[in-house]
Amino acid sequence: MRPVFLALRELRRAKARFGLLVAAVGLLVFLILTQQALQDGLLTSFVGAIRSQSAPVLVYSVDGQRTLQGSVIPPDLERTITEVDGVGASGRIGQGTFTATVDGGDEEVDAAVIGADDPDLGGPEDLSAGRRPEAPGEAVGSAADYALGDVVRIVPAGSGGAGSDAPELTVVGLVEDAQIQVSPTLFVAWDDYEEVVLAANPDAREVLPSVIGVAPEDGVSEAELVERINDASADADALTRQEAADEAPGVSQVRQSFQVLFLLYGLVVPLVMGLFFLIITFQKAASLTLLRAIGARSGTLVRSLLVQVLIVIVGGLALGTALYAPLSQLRVGSIALRFDVGAVVFWSVLLLVLGLLSAVVAARRVLAIDPIEATTGGGAR
Repeated sequence: MRPVFLALRELRRAKARFGLLVAAVGLLVFLILTQQALQDGLLTSFVGAIRSQSAPVLVYSVDGQRTLQGSVIPPDLERTITEVDGVGASGRIGQGTFTATVDGGDEEVDAAVIGADDPDLGGPEDLSAGRRPEAPGEAVGSAADYALGDVVRIVPAGSGGAGSDAPELTVVGLVEDAQIQVSPTLFVAWDDYEEVVLAANPDAREVLPSVIGVAPEDGVSEAELVERINDASADADALTRQEAADEAPGVSQVRQSFQVLFLLYGLVVPLVMGLFFLIITFQKAASLTLLRAIGARSGTLVRSLLVQVLIVIVGGLALGTALYAPLSQLRVGSIALRFDVGAVVFWSVLLLVLGLLSAVVAARRVLAIDPIEATTGGGAR
């Protein structure tokens, strides 16, 4: 008697029962993948610009607490950083958030502007459309917020609106997943950044960089350069690009919050599966005992149970992924969602393993069946 035959026969006899379980697993998978997409989108909207910029090492001031807008690099600290042994290239990077209008509209919105005096150390690394700035007043914008040709006008301080002397930035290129602080983001040359800062704050005497972008010399690793810079000055806080994104304020808290949800989801699926098949095993104890009495091996019955578990999980995964696919192309406010193949594979494998493990209790009951009990009207112990 083949396990697959037994499993499919029972599935056909109880379509509604197993269909509801597939739907329940599918909805749980849908919720898990949606939460994963929300987490990734939220983190990207916070620190996507840091990941997208081209400097392999970023040096903050210690007082800046690893935030671009909160960090300020004074001239003496900048000299100390650039003179560290192993620094191959360095460049100023500044960031600020300003009030702006788009394409001459009346609505004022926030725009985060990132300026770099070396496009290879602070500019966007890869463009999704358009080209890089080649003339004053040109910018690369976050693709989620701008379109090619958009004209962003910075509202000068005290103007009550965008006057004729307001700096204008024309979007000539786009970059995906490049927001900072959940704000529309523009990458510009340092001169344009200075103009924007001075328009928003006319009393500023000098525009200082927020961080220094650094590239190591040949033969020096990023980790080694980070250590050397931090040893050179107690006021410097050097981080690799990935560390700067991962250790930005709020990132770890967001991850921890979602991890609690993922843990709960990871527990719910196997518990639901295990409880369902355990109840099924109790309900069909008499038929299982009869099958054992007419010669069906316990191993065959257990494999039949595992085939049912596999079918239910795979069906639930397929349903959940199908529901997740169109949702992953949408935006939630300013957060752009993405279809993450890696997340789908990871959760599919994990839930498949957990689901099969959850069937162990039910399988043990099947193995405990005594064929002699068929003659006494007993069932599984």
